[in-house]
Formats: sequence, C-alpha cells, structure tokens
Amino acid sequence: MKSDTHKVLHPIAGRPMLLHLIDSVAELAPARTMVVVGARREQVEAAVAPLGAEIVHQSEQLGTGHAVAQAEAALGGFAGDVIVLYGDAPLVRAATMRAMIDRLHAADLPAAVVLGFRPADPGAYGRVIADADGRITKMVEFKDATDAERAVDLCNSGLIAVRGEDLFGLLARVGNANAAGEYYLPDVVMLADADGRPSAVIETAAAEVAGINSRAELAAVEADWQHARRTQAMADGATLIAPDTVWFAHDTVLGRDVTIEPNVVFGPGVTVADGVTIHAFSHLEGATIASRAEIGPFARLRPGAVLGEGSKVGNFVEMKKAVLGKGAKANHLSYIGDADVGAGANIGAGTITCNYDGFFKYGTKIGAGAFIGSNSALVAPVSIGPGAIVGAGSVITRDVDPDALAVARGEHRALPNWAKRFRDNMLAKKTGK
Repeated sequence: MKSDTHKVLHPIAGRPMLLHLIDSVAELAPARTMVVVGARREQVEAAVAPLGAEIVHQSEQLGTGHAVAQAEAALGGFAGDVIVLYGDAPLVRAATMRAMIDRLHAADLPAAVVLGFRPADPGAYGRVIADADGRITKMVEFKDATDAERAVDLCNSGLIAVRGEDLFGLLARVGNANAAGEYYLPDVVMLADADGRPSAVIETAAAEVAGINSRAELAAVEADWQHARRTQAMADGATLIAPDTVWFAHDTVLGRDVTIEPNVVFGPGVTVADGVTIHAFSHLEGATIASRAEIGPFARLRPGAVLGEGSKVGNFVEMKKAVLGKGAKANHLSYIGDADVGAGANIGAGTITCNYDGFFKYGTKIGAGAFIGSNSALVAPVSIGPGAIVGAGSVITRDVDPDALAVARGEHRALPNWAKRFRDNMLAKKTGK
C-alpha cells in the first residue's frame, strides 16, 4: 500500500476493511474472535481491542499455516468450529460463513470446507481440483501447479472452516517444501485426505472474496461496494438522480421516497427518514434527518446535526452538534454549531453562532418562531427567546427576551458629498495636480 497505515485499516465505505470483516463475524455470535497480527501490530490492536477481539502475535511471517498455528496456545484445546478469514478480504458475508459451517456438518462430514471462487482471470491463485459433488481431490498453489492444474478456473480464496480438534494436529504436519518455503494453510486439506478424510469446497462470487493488496485494488473494491449499495438504495425506494456520483458509508440508512441529487457524499452515522430531498454537492456525516426535510445544495452536516420534520438547510450552510426544529430554516451561507433552533425559526443569510472562544465550546438557543436577521453573529452562550427578532447585522452578546426586537450595530450616518471629495483629493495626489 506504500502507507504508514496498516493495510487492513484502510477504509471501505468509511470503515477500516478489517472491521467490516469483524462485523460480519459478529453475526455468527462466535465464542471467540482472534486476530493474528505481525508488523505494525499496535495499529491493528488499537482498532480491534474495543470490539473484544483477542490478539495473537506472529513474530515471523512464514505463511498462512504458520499464522494460524500461532493461535494454538491461546485457544487451549478449543473443540468448536474454526473459520479462518483474511483481513484484506473484507467483504465476506456472514451468510457465506454460515454456509461453510453447515457444509462442515453435512452428512459426509468433510474434514474441512474450503471457500472457492471462479475469477475472470484466475492468474496466480491457488487451484482447487474437485469432483461434481464438491469433494476435493487436490489443492495446489499456482507456483507448484502443473499446466493442466493451472487450466482449472476454480480458485482457493484461502478461507477455510475446520473443527478445532482437527486443526492444530494437521497444522503440525504441514511442511514448507514448496517454491516459497512457506507453511501453507491449504495443505491441511491434502493431509486430511491422506488420512482418508476428504474435504469439500463450496463456491461464492469472486467479488465477495476480493483481496486488497494495493490502493488500486482498494479503489476497485470500494467501487464494487458502492455500486451494490446504490442498487440496493434504489431497490428500497430512494431516487438517485446520478447514481454513480453518490457515495454511501457502511452504515447509511435511507427511508423511502428520498431523493438524492448528484455528488452527494455520506460519511458514517447518517440516518435519513422518508421523503427527504438532498440537493447536489452536499456532505453529511453523523446526522439524523427527519421526514420531508430539505438539504443543500452545497450543505455540510457534521456529527450531531439533527434536522426536524420539514426543516431546511440551504446552500453553503454548515451544521455541527445542532438541532434544527420542525419547519425551521437556515437557507443561506450560515454556520449553526452547538445550537438548539426551535420549530419554525428562520435563520437569515450569513448568520453565525459563535460557539468557540479558543478554549471552550458554548451553546446557543433560538426559540420557536424566532427570526434572525441576515449577517448576524450570536455570541454564545446566548439565548434568543421564542418569537424574538434579531435585526440584520447584529452582534448579540446578551439574551433576548421572547417577542423582543434586538438590534446591536453601529448607528447609521451619512455624510453628504464625502465620497466625491475623497475621490477628488485622491486623484489630485495621484496625478500631482
């Protein structure tokens, strides 16, 4: 990846790829989740520790079999089912993992279950040779395969399900007499077969097991994920005017009859209710939007933004940790931060809630039905009462009573002919006349 960030922590849809995988694993309610780490382990440990995953350290990288073997001591004789996954293949679904476990417990009791796929270009993937019933007769790495074996298009994803009581005994017999000098996890399949216990393969789509080893591959997987999410959004009743320009996060929630115009980006944590319109070039993150609200164009909703039913945030308006009540409007060129805006209030163009003094953040409260004139600055902490009016261009530093008018600006003065005299004087200086 040519990055200071660990490969498996690069994000897809706003979430590190490894955490996508751990989320899917969690749907199985596993007894234990273990993450084998090597170089830059501290980054991975920090990311997975809050999720309750256990850490196993692989000090030397000697192949996939060697990596799994590092978990033996930590598992301490665990006798349940074990699924081995890869942090750089993040889109494997829980349903696929369940299918592997189900196959492991089928009537023929395979020693292991391998997840296979058929890519458009098999390239250097390891091959799976199997009969019509999915019973594996041979598994071989590309480097060690014959030309005939390389002609097979059923490839090994590397994912495997096996019983805990079998796994480490088989791994102990795996050798490294191969082209790479590594201990290959798939070798357990042929070792079990030599014991008279064949394994089985089940198949999934290539996109589900796509591995990521470069930024180009990361972008390709992101594109595939986004395409699928857009398709799902439209199937669920949202209108995307230009689907390829809309970017979702992993947890974006959309209601029905939501309209999304071109070039809208969702960061994590956005929930959108029914009938909302999001105009072009808006960016939303950590926001909750009630029904029939309208956003943008060119709006930015930051974490903690809450829009009430029928409210409106217009062009070049930014909200952060603020509530806009039912039917309230902030139509143009405003910053609403650390604020509570009551129902039906109107925030005029160029209004700013001055919420930060360089050290601490403070709140602004704007009552229901209040009207804030254009180009006003509300210096927090401050409260504008319900129904109050703030005159345009005001700097408000004290609370305003309900239904009051507050005007805080310099007195208007007009000096007749001053501008003409100024221009004449300056022209004379410039020309020397």
